[in-house]
Amino acid sequence: MPMDYKVYFQDNRDKHLNELKEWLSIPSISALSEHKPDVKKAAEWLADTMTRAGLENIKIHETKGHPIVYADYLHAEGKPTVLVYGHYDVQPVDPLNLWKTPPFEPDIRDGKLFARGATDDKGQLFLHIKAVEAILSQEKELPVNIKFCIEGEEEVSSPNLPGFLEANQDMLKSDVVLISDTSLLEKGRPAICTGLRGLCSLEVALHTANTDLHSGSYGGGVPNALHAMVSLLNSLHDENGRVSVEGFYKGVLELTPEDREEFKKQSIDENKLKQDLGLDALFGEEGFTFVERTGARPTLELNGVYGGFQGEGSKTVIPKEAHAKITCRLVGHQDPQDILDKIEKHINSHVPTGAKVTVVQMEKGNPFTIDPSTPILQKAADAYEHVYGTRPVFTRDGGSIPIVETFSRVLEAPVVCMGFGLPDENLHAPNEHFNLENFDQGLLTIVDFLRRV
Repeated sequence: MPMDYKVYFQDNRDKHLNELKEWLSIPSISALSEHKPDVKKAAEWLADTMTRAGLENIKIHETKGHPIVYADYLHAEGKPTVLVYGHYDVQPVDPLNLWKTPPFEPDIRDGKLFARGATDDKGQLFLHIKAVEAILSQEKELPVNIKFCIEGEEEVSSPNLPGFLEANQDMLKSDVVLISDTSLLEKGRPAICTGLRGLCSLEVALHTANTDLHSGSYGGGVPNALHAMVSLLNSLHDENGRVSVEGFYKGVLELTPEDREEFKKQSIDENKLKQDLGLDALFGEEGFTFVERTGARPTLELNGVYGGFQGEGSKTVIPKEAHAKITCRLVGHQDPQDILDKIEKHINSHVPTGAKVTVVQMEKGNPFTIDPSTPILQKAADAYEHVYGTRPVFTRDGGSIPIVETFSRVLEAPVVCMGFGLPDENLHAPNEHFNLENFDQGLLTIVDFLRRV
């Protein structure tokens, strides 16, 4: 890459960071209705910044929820088209007392920018706008055609974006989708995500008697809702951590020797991991390492189980009801609806004596995978290697970004996940931050990638 981009970004660094701070100061929390005006303000700020960057055809598209911002620059005749996706909404900030500085008063310390949204995803998305602005400033033209599709509802599962993609396929048509909403493996070790787990969730309510009962008068003679719920939930796994729901593993792809070799490159020290987490042992399906379990295997997790008396002291009561919240992470060709139906069938066939169960199915998101040998991923790897001095590892992440699969399927284009965050940057937690080393190198990497496409 010509030296002038390093000089350009260094000369404009303070200006760029001040602009980003301005955006980060807008509390665009999509989950909280009282922040709806702030989400709109963040969308308008984004549109204004895109205008100043030289992008064209900028439009704020209203939805039933929060707006989607579109922009493009389509003057590279005969060249590929890159669609950049990101999101400008952020997570709630609770618990507020754990933040060292207010979440919407951005603060730079120790080479890090602290604010809600700093790494997820305003900071990473901002890099793409500034990279395009830099190329237009330096070369007066782009080496590719570029489009932006930026939403304000990613943190609430993107309810309106799939419909927007379906309805605007011609406008969004592209040769590659570029996303920066993931992380490096660790400091100085870039990674390209080639797999994300899908997601489905459900809630289970179990009822026995029509009222809580005295444990002396009725204990031993009537069903206890908590006992029944524990028995029911225990039926979902075997003693080795494998999910016992019939047909659960249909569509799960077996790991090839090449897959396992790629996982090994992540160099996860399981003993150190145990120490860091304060655990005596890791746990999961037999025959798989930690990174294989979290990146390439499906799960069924209890996220909350509650019922009965939970106040101070004791209360001799037999509870009449108990509740559980369950989520699954899915891989390969597992279908979220199919999995939910199978779990509901399992639950209904394992209801303990004297209990009645209600199941409410909730979220659904498909898994995403892409072959690491895809040429555009290799170009992304080349860009990382040129800037960071080391070739990235191809990873499969345990988390879920369902919209990635939607982009891939609806637009029929490969998705390149070029993240610049770090795993320990507290996204979704107090003291979220973005390491400015990756702010600087991210700008150069994106410019390099766009020039290679």
